[in-house]
Amino acid sequence: MANTGDLFRGCFIKYNGELCQVMEYQHRTPGNLRAFYQVVLRNVKTGKQMEHRFRAGESVEMVRVEFKEMQYLYKDGTNLVLMDPETFDQVYISEVMFGDAAKFLKEEMIVKVSFEGDEPIGAEPPTFVILEISYTEPGVKGDTATNTLKAATLDNGAEVMVPLFVNQGDKVKVDTRTGDYVERVK
Repeated sequence: MANTGDLFRGCFIKYNGELCQVMEYQHRTPGNLRAFYQVVLRNVKTGKQMEHRFRAGESVEMVRVEFKEMQYLYKDGTNLVLMDPETFDQVYISEVMFGDAAKFLKEEMIVKVSFEGDEPIGAEPPTFVILEISYTEPGVKGDTATNTLKAATLDNGAEVMVPLFVNQGDKVKVDTRTGDYVERVK
């Protein structure tokens, strides 16, 4: 058994018999009261987030989770089909596990999937992806003095806001956590 001092962001614990992931945690010592940990947990099965306050030194049940890098193949309804590049086994994972970042996935991308035993419990795409712009309005020369953005459609169908100097056919780097444009790639 571990205690609350062993918690870290991203670890998995059993809370009320459910598998939960620690999204945020903060150690607090208010005035002359006892120290505690304020923790935001996400239920792996339902995706719901909740806050809980653990006493300092309280026992928690840590769960060992295995991470695998898998290759994204294609979308099948509400599921995404991933393949283990070593064994060529295919796994169906719900698109909900990727959250909003699922729209930035492109065939043959490598993603990280977490497993408890043989059951997938979480998935995350690469932090940054490089995609080509399939359509955007042309920029006007001289409009680069301000921080104005325009809508652009990427080659996988997702939309992002890009600066005016970015044109159709350019490759851009996108942050999958926020969905924001980062830079233009040569």
